[in-house]
This record gives sequence, structure tokens and C-alpha cells, in this order.
Amino acid sequence: MTSRPRPARRVAATLGGVLALAVAGCSGATPTSPPSTGGGLAPSSSSAAPTTATPSASSVPSPTATPSCVDQTEAALSEDQRIGQLLMVGFDTNASLSSLDDEIVRDHIGNVIYLGGWYGADKVTRTSEHLQGLVSQDATGGVGLLVAADQEGGEVHQLRGDGFTRPPTAREQARMSSAALTRAATGWARELKAAGVNVNLAPVTDTVPADLGRGNAPIGKYARQYGSDPATVERASKAFIIGMLQGGVEATVKHFPGLGRIRNNTDFSATGITDDTTSATDPYLQPFRAGVDAGAGLVMVGSARYTQLDPGVPAMFSKPIVTDLLRGDLGYDGVVITDDVNAKAVAATPPAQRAIKVVEAGGDIILTGDASVAPQMAAALAARAAADPTFQGLVDASVTRVLTLKDRMGLLSCSRGPQD
Repeated sequence: MTSRPRPARRVAATLGGVLALAVAGCSGATPTSPPSTGGGLAPSSSSAAPTTATPSASSVPSPTATPSCVDQTEAALSEDQRIGQLLMVGFDTNASLSSLDDEIVRDHIGNVIYLGGWYGADKVTRTSEHLQGLVSQDATGGVGLLVAADQEGGEVHQLRGDGFTRPPTAREQARMSSAALTRAATGWARELKAAGVNVNLAPVTDTVPADLGRGNAPIGKYARQYGSDPATVERASKAFIIGMLQGGVEATVKHFPGLGRIRNNTDFSATGITDDTTSATDPYLQPFRAGVDAGAGLVMVGSARYTQLDPGVPAMFSKPIVTDLLRGDLGYDGVVITDDVNAKAVAATPPAQRAIKVVEAGGDIILTGDASVAPQMAAALAARAAADPTFQGLVDASVTRVLTLKDRMGLLSCSRGPQD
């Protein structure tokens, strides 16, 4: 894509809500509010005639508010740089160190995820430093990258070997006290942060019913769930989130609105992935709500389907699920990231349309493990925004949410938040 100046527009106000929580740490997983200002001229209560004329409120110049760091940053970005903030691309462990250079420098992609099992903190640190070293005014408008990994525990831990502790399975984590789990998660987060990973795409906040258990292919089969009741999942996932934040890494609650009741894995199947039970008042949503309240910086939306919420539509493409339920009912105004959009569950939709559908639903970051499709996704988003003012408004809101999270993490040049 070629950069072009974006049309002048009114930059959206800095987000409040969950991202306004002042939580220790910098991120994830997977967790952004300026003080309110006010004031004005109060009319005099005296009935005596003044000796000099008092200027009317309309004749007094109103103070000009100083643009926030997010507003300043967003206003300076080209349209292509803004679109790049809405994409996260995979970096395979077997790829060369420079394999994503073009995507970041030429295509302005603003976020990366480590995939394929990375061994040794030295290798991860070297790669993270190289990636952040590509950040420039020309590439990303000076905005730092989200560098993410799946470091849940048990069988799902992308970062391994020297320098990384293997967290136990979620079921084992749930048997720890909340305080002990928070301490442990803080230590795991510090290892990630030292290696340049600032987002953990964890914890899993899906509840798998006991009568399904390992018959649930995406979660239960690998013991990725904290438990079979929402209260257990809520307690343990909150402790994990707090630890990540205390260790300086953002946490991510996933996979909204829950993968615990389906049979097949959405990564590999387009059938057996429909949940006929989950509703807008389902108790299985409570761990997600609690994770948001605990300060998780991101919520990941999956690609399963929910007949009680939006029949036949993958969750990540569903406005009733993302905008109405997550942002509306749960009150979440932070960053929504997708599960991998290369999943079999959404393969029938062309890659460019996947990106458009995510933003239309109210999502923010499109995660693609296949970096080669990112340019066509970015081009599709830019073309749609140029042709459709309503879609442009959705893009604007998403960019603001992403930059607000990055400001909290210290990734903007004008940020006051932590950068290391």
C-alpha cells in the first residue's frame, strides 16, 4: 500500500471505561483516564451596578484544550499507518529475523504475534529488539508495536526453554490460592517483558461444563480451562490477570463469548462449532466481565457460532455479539482482538472481507497468523473507509482504542506510561 494523507476529521475523544483503570504494569494479555476538566465563568451574584462593564461569557475567549497524546499521535498518522494499527501478523519461529521487515516498514503493520514455539529468551529478546527497532515515523508514525504471545500454561506456551518458566495447566493454576497465582503470574510476566513481549494472549476465560470435559476440542481436550463452573474460572483468571499487569504485561481474556460448549476446534473445523446455549444473560459470561473489571487490556473474540445471540454468524463478525453484548451489556470500551482469522471456521469468507467484517462488528485488531494476507486486508479496509463514511467512523474508533491502549503501555512518543 502507498501512504497518503488522511482527510481532516475530528479525532475521537480518549477512551474511558476499562482502559481508564490505573493498574500497575504496562500491557495482552491481556491489561489505559485523563482527569476530567471543567470550569467556566460564574455570573456575579451582586445586585450593585459594576463600575466597569463585565464582559459577557461570549466575549471571553474560551480556553483551548491541549490535545491528548492519543489525539496528537492519531492526527499525525497517515491513513495507511492508521490502518496498520488494526492488524497483527504472525512471526513464525523458523522465519528469518528480517521476515516481517517489509510488513512493518512498507505496509505499516503495527502488531506482531510469536507463533510456532520459540525456544530461548535470547532469541526472543533479539527478535523483539529488531522488531521495535523498525518503528519509525515513516513506518508506523513512531508508534511502538504490540508484541504478543500465547503463554497460558500447560500445552499452550509459545515461549519455551532458557529464560522462560512453563506455567502449569489452567486446572493446576486454579488449585493455587489467588495470592499464590498472582505472584506466579507476576513472575511469568516479568520473563515475557524482559524478552520484549508486552501482550500475553491469556488467560482463557472459557468455562467447559463438566459433562463435556475433554470432548470440548479447543479447550477441554488440553485442560486449558480453569474449571467447569464460572466462579472458579472467574477467581483464577482474575488472579492471573492481576499478576500479568503487575509484571508489566497486558492480559487478554478469551475467547468471547466462550468456546466451552462446542465440540470441534474452530481452527480446524467449520462444523461442530455452534453453541446453542449461551445467551446474553448466561452465567458463563461472568468471567469475561470480571476480567474486564480486573483491567485486562484486550478481549479476544472467537469464530464459533451462537444461535441464541446471532444465528449462523461467527462471533468475530457479529455486531450483536461484539457491539451489543460485549461493548453494550458488558460495558467494555477497550481493544477487541480476533482469534486467528485464518481459522477453518471462517475460511469460506475471503481474507479481505474477513477484515471488513471484523471492523463492521465492532472489533479492532485483526489477528492473522499468515502475514502474507495482511496487505490485502489493509487495502480492503482503506478502500472501504474511503468509500463509506460510516465505516470510516468505525475505523477511527478502532484506531483510537488501539492507540489508547498503547499510550497506557508507553508505546507512543508522547506517552507518560511505562515503556520498559
